[in-house]
Amino acid sequence: MDDTTAPAAHPDPEVRRITDSRVLAAMSHPLRRRLMDVLKVHGASTVGTLADQTGQAPANISHHMKVLAAADLATEAPELARDRRERWWRLVNRGVRWSNADFDADPAARAVADAATSLNLDRHVALARAWHAAGDAAQQAWGDGPFSADRWLRLTPEELAELGRELIDLLARWGEREIPDDGRDRQPVFLFAYGVPAQP
Repeated sequence: MDDTTAPAAHPDPEVRRITDSRVLAAMSHPLRRRLMDVLKVHGASTVGTLADQTGQAPANISHHMKVLAAADLATEAPELARDRRERWWRLVNRGVRWSNADFDADPAARAVADAATSLNLDRHVALARAWHAAGDAAQQAWGDGPFSADRWLRLTPEELAELGRELIDLLARWGEREIPDDGRDRQPVFLFAYGVPAQP
């Protein structure tokens, strides 16, 4: 998801800035976070499809989708249904972002923001670990494509913010490009980056 804890270089109307801790609390559940990812990658989906993709019972999916809807993170798409029993859902926004600093005035809200950030990081690491645990056949099929990179830099806070904006803009360019109609198979790829002050 275009989830970030820092503002984009140019505010994107399709990326919602969250300032309500109740919304962060709604998405700070591993299954709801995953459902948002599935909807982002695959687009509008039925409860049955979401259940199949996550290995959950349809009733459980319905409950969590209603929680996301109450937080205005997802919405029903009845125009896609073939009959009254079929329930389709889609994301309201292409992505979300938040700044933990927006919640500093309320210790309870800040705790929710910290938990949301921690969950986000856990999700990122879990996806990277799952790739490394994949079998040799899966890894060989991707050749030299998958990568990881890290580098120590000496930066001012302003330079780090500039670097972050450049990276976010680069990811947005790749994420929003028109997919070529060339018959080639394109699979979902997850990419994340962190730039944080640290000591070696």
